[in-house]
Amino acid sequence: MNILQASSIVFSIVCTMGISVAAPGTEDQITVRVASYNVEFSRSATPEQIGEMFKPYDLDLVGFDEAPDGDWTARVGKVLGMKYSYVGKVSSANHKDKYKTILSRTPLEGTAEYKMESPGHGWNPASAVRAVTEIDGVRIAFYSLHICASGKTNGHAYKLATQILPKETTERVIVVGDYNNRIGDDAMDTILEAGLNPTWKDLEIDLSKEFTYNAFDPKKSLGVIDHILFSTRSDAKTTDGGIIELETPLSDHKPIWAELVFPRKNPK
Repeated sequence: MNILQASSIVFSIVCTMGISVAAPGTEDQITVRVASYNVEFSRSATPEQIGEMFKPYDLDLVGFDEAPDGDWTARVGKVLGMKYSYVGKVSSANHKDKYKTILSRTPLEGTAEYKMESPGHGWNPASAVRAVTEIDGVRIAFYSLHICASGKTNGHAYKLATQILPKETTERVIVVGDYNNRIGDDAMDTILEAGLNPTWKDLEIDLSKEFTYNAFDPKKSLGVIDHILFSTRSDAKTTDGGIIELETPLSDHKPIWAELVFPRKNPK
């Protein structure tokens, strides 16, 4: 019996026994599934309803905007089996229950919140919450934010791009939230120039035909203003995702999600 015949027999036995043979290269990458949702202070849905809505997506991380304080985020996590959460302390524009929060399937560390103010340029204050988690042995920094519309060199977007993100030391970064700006706006150009890619680019979605606000009244549409961005230096790719279309909206924004694949090796 030659080596080729022996290999064929072994492969046949493995298949017969139901043992899976991993596809080449899968051990060299990890898959991370994330979502972002401005829940409008949970005015139109309970945290349990939002958790049930997200169940089919098997998420690892969720960033919420305009979320209520207290255990609201943890209650969503209880439905999804996601035990770890972080709730910021800065409520958008100082309104009631408009906090930024993070929900995670894996433990969080390095939690922080970055306050952004830009007098004379829209509402204030804004903020972004940040945490680091380890998924399948790989560390990822995850941000959830809510900022207002602005120009290229003023406003919250400029502060995010020039003062906050440059200090991030983790190679793999995901930044989600309600940016109140569309891809192509000056403010988003400033953020993308800081080294981020939108998932929409890999997904090849024509954003001119879509919107994430206003889910209740399309006539008041502002286009796609909610985004999931990831660091260009991470060499990640978006393999799935999009805008979640609900028959009955749970907020004035539509939820968005994405599946990202990161190389396991450290980016160069």
